[in-house]
Amino acid sequence: MNKTELKVKSNVQLADRTFEMILEAPAGLTDGFRPGQFMNISLEGCYLRRPLSICDWSEDTITIIYKTVGRGTEAMSTLQEGALLDILLPLGNGYNTEDGNIGERPVLIGGGAGVPPMYCLCRRLVSEGLVPTVVLGFRTASEMFYIERFREMNIDVAVATEDGSYGVKGFVTDLLSDLEYTSFFACGPEGMLRAIDSNAKADLPGWFSFEERMGCGFGACMGCSCETKYGSKRICKDGPVLERSEIIW
Repeated sequence: MNKTELKVKSNVQLADRTFEMILEAPAGLTDGFRPGQFMNISLEGCYLRRPLSICDWSEDTITIIYKTVGRGTEAMSTLQEGALLDILLPLGNGYNTEDGNIGERPVLIGGGAGVPPMYCLCRRLVSEGLVPTVVLGFRTASEMFYIERFREMNIDVAVATEDGSYGVKGFVTDLLSDLEYTSFFACGPEGMLRAIDSNAKADLPGWFSFEERMGCGFGACMGCSCETKYGSKRICKDGPVLERSEIIW
């Protein structure tokens, strides 16, 4: 974990209340980053840091995508190029793409704010020679983002919207029923994760990334603990990625 100040390179709106921020990264900072990790951002006037998934990175940049849902993220949306942010990163365990149980046909499932970590995970799997299928869910077409970015990787992308304004009307689980896959990775609201677990074959390996309110973001406060088959785990430190087999719903 590093505590650092990063400079805003760009901050643009992608969709309804959804923004993409690119931060300048000093040499070596992103070495060892894993898909599914996150950062904790300190914002002026806010007591707690804001945890945000890392969407992508390069040798000299880090990309995050966030939705304006309160005072902190509203303030973030007004930041201009050159602004400095106090950040802790990388946090969490991330996805283990070297797990031998992934198989040849993994499916990546992202819902709303759970889409960004699926992007860097997809890039990692493609670079390792796999051809994942991506399933994305949004409430409505005006909130969609990054669909074409995924398709630029020459993979199949299926989209569901709750109101039917784009793709299939319904939820990500409505798309999964027609797919053959060897494993799955998912990030999104807990209700979505529960539904995926209920719909997927019982013997399929899967990994869920949980969204949780966090105090410290690095395991000290125990504020985001959850019970698993192997005892209490902290979403920020032992997660946010948990294996399907260990989760107690």
